[in-house]
Amino acid sequence: MKRVITYGTFDLLHYGHINLLKRAKELGDYLIVGLSTNEFNEQKGKKCYFPYEERKKLLEAIRYVDLVIPKECWEQKIDDIRKYDVDIFVMGDDWKGKFDYLKDYCEVVYLSRTPEISTTKIKQDLGLDSTK
Repeated sequence: MKRVITYGTFDLLHYGHINLLKRAKELGDYLIVGLSTNEFNEQKGKKCYFPYEERKKLLEAIRYVDLVIPKECWEQKIDDIRKYDVDIFVMGDDWKGKFDYLKDYCEVVYLSRTPEISTTKIKQDLGLDSTK
């Protein structure tokens, strides 16, 4: 079985998220999503519209997602890769090169994002500050 992992906040879930998750799942048999906790988001200066538990339920309802785990810090990726026997680490290409250090542990793939949509854009279009 080929295991894939990706990480994100997944607030205000939209079709760009679904596209990324679908394409990540196509790379393997089992997709794990590391979901940023409320506390971790606060450390990053982000505030989500939906709390962690609600975002987790949304992700678990998506057929491409097999397991949702809490993302509590930047440094946990290597431990997660080892713990879940991950073969492929996937992120959007806006992070290109930032996770190449993980190539010592698994394959690293950067997928192109859906350019016309993002949570930040949705919040801007609604007149919401994306950091509050």
